[in-house]
Amino acid sequence: MKKTAILSFLFLAAIAFAQGIKFEEGNFKSILAKAKKENKLVFIDAYAVWCGPCKLMVKNIFPLKPVGDYYNANFVNAKIDMEKGEGIDLAKKYNVKVFPTYLFINGDGEEVHRTIGYVEEKDFIQFAMDAGDPNKRLTALKQKFEKGEKDSEFLLNLAELTVYNDTEFSNRVLERYFAAKPEINQNNLQLLFQAMKSTEGAPYKIFTERKADIMKIIPEKNLENIEKNVKVNTVMSKAYNTTTKKLDEAYFLAETQKFMTKDEAENLLKRVKASRALKDKDFATYEKITIELNKDTSALSADQLNSLAWNFFENVTTKSSLETAVKWAQESVNKNENYANTDTLANLYNKIGDKKNAKIWAEKSLQLGKAAGEDTGDTEKLLKSL
Repeated sequence: MKKTAILSFLFLAAIAFAQGIKFEEGNFKSILAKAKKENKLVFIDAYAVWCGPCKLMVKNIFPLKPVGDYYNANFVNAKIDMEKGEGIDLAKKYNVKVFPTYLFINGDGEEVHRTIGYVEEKDFIQFAMDAGDPNKRLTALKQKFEKGEKDSEFLLNLAELTVYNDTEFSNRVLERYFAAKPEINQNNLQLLFQAMKSTEGAPYKIFTERKADIMKIIPEKNLENIEKNVKVNTVMSKAYNTTTKKLDEAYFLAETQKFMTKDEAENLLKRVKASRALKDKDFATYEKITIELNKDTSALSADQLNSLAWNFFENVTTKSSLETAVKWAQESVNKNENYANTDTLANLYNKIGDKKNAKIWAEKSLQLGKAAGEDTGDTEKLLKSL
């Protein structure tokens, strides 16, 4: 009887597991071949392991039976980490810049539709239905735009779909949308800010023209900071040579001092150099500059401190610097104790050889993570190793 009950449980568990989206194993080429053979589109969950909304989709949406029923019947589904293996090249090919991004690709490898972010069940299924309808795909929406469509809701949706992966096109859409002088609200303003990468594009022109209206929603001080960030991005795009990976420091300092003090410009340059060093995997330079910049961390938020500490855990080996990172992590915990920063603290203690404190904080992190519904798999592995 006991054996029968166990088998029945396993059978029911298998059925429950099968209710959600079934993701294919194998490389991208084989997944494309299967899609072409079955005359289906490929659905790709383009994710990164650190991405919170990606994890929530895995937990809350992908396992749902209605979602699985539709996606399994109509698409060949794949989950691909865009920061590992072939995902790195796929991210470049399909211009994936935010996570999660959801791509629909035909059997020839051509993108026909996409969206981004955490999506609720009903909208996630509707989005898939749109991908299957040639008249509702992104390619069709772009054609409709080119024919002169001016409906404000259509334009806002199209700009949102393209703002991260097709900047030039999205800017044209926003220009047409705002030409009708719509009322400024949280939705269209957020999209405008997302698109405003430079002082030379249409979004910045719209921003300056509608600043009086925007100030009715956003405090003037906040707007000054937003505008300063756009100006910095503009200078940076001209100062940094992507081919040689060299930064023209003299140009950067001269241009940024047109809208900030010399001390602010010099401090910003150090932060830029630290960021570039981390991206270029020059960890020694990153370590040195970051230590210098963060002698006083009292003004940093818990999240900022945790980010600093985690970057050191992942990339730094100098024990004295790791001990500094422990202090950052502890300060983060003191400001706002949560699963992320307690996990960081546990990992840092383990890296410097303090197994006792590593275990204490891993246990605390596990408790917080489970209470918050987080994926605690890595913390559990750490705890077992201690």
